[in-house]
Amino acid sequence: MLKAFADPARLRLLSLIQSAPEGEASVSDLTAPLGLSQPTVSHHLRILTEAGLLDREKRGVWAYYRLVPSAIAAVAEVLTPPRKRATKKTR
Repeated sequence: MLKAFADPARLRLLSLIQSAPEGEASVSDLTAPLGLSQPTVSHHLRILTEAGLLDREKRGVWAYYRLVPSAIAAVAEVLTPPRKRATKKTR
C-alpha cells in the first residue's frame, strides 16, 4: 500500500479525488489538473485501486473513483510517529 503512495502523481490524484465534488472523480476530471495523458492517469488509478486506496464504480462508459476511508486511515496510522499515536489513544 505504501508503494502506491511513493509516486507524487498518485498523491496528487488522491488529493484531487478527495477534494472533488461529492468525493469522486473520473479519469477525464483528473487528466487536466495533473497535466498527464489519459493512459498515464488510468495506470496510476489502477495502482491505487489495486492497493485498496480507491474504489472504482463503472457507470456507463465512465469509471468513477473515490477514496476508501479505512485504507487512508490505516496509512495515516502507519505514518504517525509512535509517540503521537500513544497520545491520541490516551485522550
